[in-house]
Amino acid sequence: MQNKLRVTQFRGQQWYELWVRNIWRYPNRLLALKSAFTMGALLIPFVIFNLPFVGVTLALGALAGALSETDDHPKGRVKALLLSILSFIISSASVELLLPYPILFGIGLAGSTITFILIGGLGERYRGITFGALLVAIYTMLGAEIPLNWYTQVILLPTGALCYGLLSLTLLYLHPARLLEEQLADGFENLSLYMKEKSKLFPSQESIQKKTRQRLASLNVQMIGSLGRCKNVLNSYTDAVDDINQLRPYLYKFILLQSLHERAASSHDRYDLLSADSDNREILEGLGQLLLQLSLATHEVSKSLLMGTEYHHPISIKWTINAIKTHLNDIKQTTNKNDLGLLLQNLNQSHISLQNMNFNVDAGYLPRVDRDSSSLRKRFTNLLNWKHPRFKYAIRLSTCFLIGYFFMQVFDIEKRYWILLTSLFVCQPSYSETRLKIFQRILGTITGVIVGVSVVQILPTIGGQVVLLIIAAYFFFAWLKQNYAISVIFVTIFVIAAFNLIADKGVAVMIPRIIDTIIGALLAILVVRFMWPDWQYKQLPTLLATAIEKNKVYFNRILLEYDSPSKDDLPYRISRYQAHQADNSLALAWRGMKLEPKKHQKLQKRAFSITYLNHALLSYLSALGSHRNVKGYMNDEVRHMYKEVEEVLRMVADSLRKNNLQYSYSELNLILEKLGNKLELTERGIQRQKLVLLYNIAEVTKQLAQKASQIEEK
Repeated sequence: MQNKLRVTQFRGQQWYELWVRNIWRYPNRLLALKSAFTMGALLIPFVIFNLPFVGVTLALGALAGALSETDDHPKGRVKALLLSILSFIISSASVELLLPYPILFGIGLAGSTITFILIGGLGERYRGITFGALLVAIYTMLGAEIPLNWYTQVILLPTGALCYGLLSLTLLYLHPARLLEEQLADGFENLSLYMKEKSKLFPSQESIQKKTRQRLASLNVQMIGSLGRCKNVLNSYTDAVDDINQLRPYLYKFILLQSLHERAASSHDRYDLLSADSDNREILEGLGQLLLQLSLATHEVSKSLLMGTEYHHPISIKWTINAIKTHLNDIKQTTNKNDLGLLLQNLNQSHISLQNMNFNVDAGYLPRVDRDSSSLRKRFTNLLNWKHPRFKYAIRLSTCFLIGYFFMQVFDIEKRYWILLTSLFVCQPSYSETRLKIFQRILGTITGVIVGVSVVQILPTIGGQVVLLIIAAYFFFAWLKQNYAISVIFVTIFVIAAFNLIADKGVAVMIPRIIDTIIGALLAILVVRFMWPDWQYKQLPTLLATAIEKNKVYFNRILLEYDSPSKDDLPYRISRYQAHQADNSLALAWRGMKLEPKKHQKLQKRAFSITYLNHALLSYLSALGSHRNVKGYMNDEVRHMYKEVEEVLRMVADSLRKNNLQYSYSELNLILEKLGNKLELTERGIQRQKLVLLYNIAEVTKQLAQKASQIEEK
């Protein structure tokens, strides 16, 4: 009896470990499994009782519910679920009641689209809910072609969403901290990828740095996005828990993540110049290996958060640091040179922070997290502005729907509401995003049709179609956040299986689906192209002014920390985050410009130069910020020069805002000349590296100001 019990426990443990390693560790797979399980549980009983339409409609409701799910504390998730169900009922009922009256329906379609999109601009919670409501409205249009009572879909679609929501909520109540762990794990994983890419710069030549820098800029966009999502989830949990000390371990990990990112994003000198010195090359290779090891360590932190295991810091990192220190000392004794000591200090501090991440988290001050304190009413009022991107997007999407609906009324198009469904997914706030979505949507749809039709021939039975639908639903969600084009392939297969179950016409409706997809995609790109097109070259001066302004604030906060270190550095962290947000906006503008029509790519090369220089300035400022806790880092003379450079940054930002770039570089030139003379007289070591960092900040500030003036001249 005891042996049987042990065998049972052993097998249970094996299954648990399999679950943790293959599902629980991967949030996308967990979401996919929850969605597919709910759809299967709703679909199979009704297919057995020959009510496939009911089962498929419930499954579509579950799909919409999964897409509109929010990252909230369980208490907040309950409120969000209730709002979702209410909005789904209103959306579906409105379609059923107004669909027989084309004029009223068109007015309602445009008005509800604008309203939902604007409400979605209030925050992440509302964005998911309102997108789901629009999706349910179009699902209702698609199902309205089947003659049933008007309230059938009004009941079924929200019920499907409710079933998914209750399953997901139950799992969240069993492990309430799961969302915190997921978002923090995502942040550490993105940091790991950033560190891994940056290690390629040690050593490196100027010829390969451009590609690496571009890749780092993209990874930095992901990293800052992760920090923003972590902040939102932490605020949601802070509002819900009775004792905020419960969140102490997660708050400290969030602070650690920000600190590690600041150190990883920092640059102390030009790596191509350092690599050109043969004495530095071997040390740089060692630093590259150290950065790779730190990358693996942050990956392990991410893994431990998701799997619920304790993080063990690699001992090999300390060995690597000691080896580099020894080699640096040998070079200093033989050549009297030390160009990389400051950089090693920076990476060593990252090692120490990771090593001690689980110590002293139960004591000391409780870190604060930035939050938007403005009321919902004020946020909504701010959106009601013709210049606001969200308002423009709402008008564009509603116009897209109206044109598509008018087109459907004039021409007899089979399965015509797929035009609106495509426009909903493809139409994005910017031209470049829309163009990218079009390619992915059309490619995914055509590929899905080819693959789906082939698979249907292998699984022609009703049971085979049910299995195909559930598998397609799983892989749709598994790929949704990783590769949109691949996810479209699986949702197309999902549609084939669904129509086969309802009317045995899954293959027959695929040609209309392709045609409607192309029409909806063309409508989206034409509306975005000709209706308030926000070409990136027009946004560049404003984006640059914002970036320089935020860099200046970050610079100021760094110097304040050197003057009097603060225990609660929330203002410092806010300024740093906003500087990175502004830098990312520049990077995204340059990337978007490459997808715009040729005649609107006027400043592409200059945009790249500006993006590169601003990112370089931010990297140098990050290096300065990463040493702010080092006592005696700068003397009064150096501090005064930093203040002068900060003042120039302020002047450049103000001038860009006023479109008046009439200022002199004389003070900055004097600083650069003075620093150049000091550098010639200072032996190569830590003190010289500090002066080099100041020189680089001043030099890049000057170059950035000159580029800004050239943009205004255009």
